[in-house]
Amino acid sequence: MPENKIEPVWVDYKKDIQRANSGPYEVLAVQNKDNALFRLYMQYETGSWSNKLLPIAAGYLEFLGTKNKTSEDISTDFYKIASSFNVSAGGENTTISIDGLQDNFDKAVTMFEDLLRNCQPDQEALNAYKMNLKKARLNKKQNKGSIMAGLRSYAMYGPQNPFNNELTDAELENLKAEELVAVLHNLADYKHRVMYYGPKTAKEIAVNLTKVHPAPASFKELPPAKKFAQLQQAKNEVLFAHYDMVQAEVFWIRNADQYNAAEQPTISLFNEYFGGGMGSIVFQTIRESKALAYSTYSAFSTPSRKEYRNSAMAYVGTQSDKFKEAVEGMNELLTTLPQSEKALENAKEGLRKSLATERITQDGILFSYIGAERMGRDYDIRKNTYEATPKMTFADLKLFHDKEMSRKPYTYCIVANQDKLKEQDMSELGDYKKLNLEQLFGY
Repeated sequence: MPENKIEPVWVDYKKDIQRANSGPYEVLAVQNKDNALFRLYMQYETGSWSNKLLPIAAGYLEFLGTKNKTSEDISTDFYKIASSFNVSAGGENTTISIDGLQDNFDKAVTMFEDLLRNCQPDQEALNAYKMNLKKARLNKKQNKGSIMAGLRSYAMYGPQNPFNNELTDAELENLKAEELVAVLHNLADYKHRVMYYGPKTAKEIAVNLTKVHPAPASFKELPPAKKFAQLQQAKNEVLFAHYDMVQAEVFWIRNADQYNAAEQPTISLFNEYFGGGMGSIVFQTIRESKALAYSTYSAFSTPSRKEYRNSAMAYVGTQSDKFKEAVEGMNELLTTLPQSEKALENAKEGLRKSLATERITQDGILFSYIGAERMGRDYDIRKNTYEATPKMTFADLKLFHDKEMSRKPYTYCIVANQDKLKEQDMSELGDYKKLNLEQLFGY
C-alpha cells in the first residue's frame, strides 16, 4: 500500500501566540484547550555567565523555608494543591517554572513568590547540599563524555570558557548560605518575561498576575555577563586528555562564520546527506564500508543566538589501534565530498518527511518562538527548509562543503588512554597540547 502523505504544519508565531502586558511584564501565552492544567514560566536574561552562584542558588532553593514555614511544610503545601516549581539557570538565562491545576494557579504562584522573596539561610541544609555538589563534580571529572565536552569548549573558546566557568573547590567550600539567599532575593527583583500555557487567555492571565506576581517598585539592574569570544582557528591543533579505556574518541571542531538564516535549508540538507544518520556518507563510509569506528558522525552546527558563530564538527569513536586509519578516513571525507545521487534523494526524502511529521505544540510553541527570536527571526524556518529542499542539487552541497569543511584548520579533541596512543601520531595532526582535568573543569 502506498504511504499516505503527511502534510507539514508550521507555527505562525503571530497567530499561535497571544500577547498581553501585566504591568511592566510582557506576557506570551498559548491556550490549553485540552484540559485544566497550566505551566507558567518566568524567563530572565541572566545566568552563570553573570554570576557563578546562580545555578547553585537555584538548586539550593528547594532546601529552604521562610520565617513561617520549613522546606518540608512548603513541599507539603505544593503537594496538597498538585503543583510544583523548578528553577534552572544556564549560562545566559534563568527559567522559573510553576505548574499545576488552573484552579490553584493563584495559590501556587503566591506560594512560590513568598518562598523566593522570603527564603531564609540554612547552613545545615547548605552543608548537605555541598556534599551532593562535591560528589556530582567528582563524578563529572570521571565521565569521558564530560571530559570531551570540556575539550570541545576549550577548543572553541580557549582556556577560559563556558564549560569551566565554575567555582573552585576553595570557593565552593567557603560558600555561605547568606550569599546564596541574597542571589535568590535579587532574582525576584530582576525584570523578566512571562510565558503561560493553560486554559486562560493572555489578557485573563495578565490580570491574574497583577495580583499574585506584582512588579517591584523598581527593578534591579541585571549584572553584566562575562563574554566568551569564539576563537578563530588559524592552524591545526590537538587537545588531548587521558582517560583509562581501550577506545579512542576524536572530535574535530572549527568555529565558522556568523549565522545566516538564508543558509539554513542548505545546512539542514547537508547535515542529512553528509553526517546525520545511518544512511549518511560519513556513517556508510567510516563505519559500514571501512569498519573503522563504532560510532561516527559529522555536522555543521548553528548557534543558539545570532551573535555567535556556526561551527563545523565531526566525531569518530574507534579502537586505539585504529586511531590513525579512522582519523585519515574522516579527513578524506572532510576534504572531498563523495557524490551519491541515491544518498542525496534519500536525504531529501528523509529531511522533508521528518519536517512534515514534526509537530510543535503546547508550550513548545513558546520556546520555539524564543529560540527563533534569539536567532533574529519571527517565522518558522522549517517551512523555508521544506520548500527549498526539492530544488537543491549535489552542486549546492559541494559548494557548501568546499566553503565550510574542506581544507580548513581544525582543533582535534582527543580522549584516550595515554599508554595506548602515541603522542607522535597525535602531534602529526597539529600543535599538540595535553590538558589536565583542573584545566578542563575549572576545579
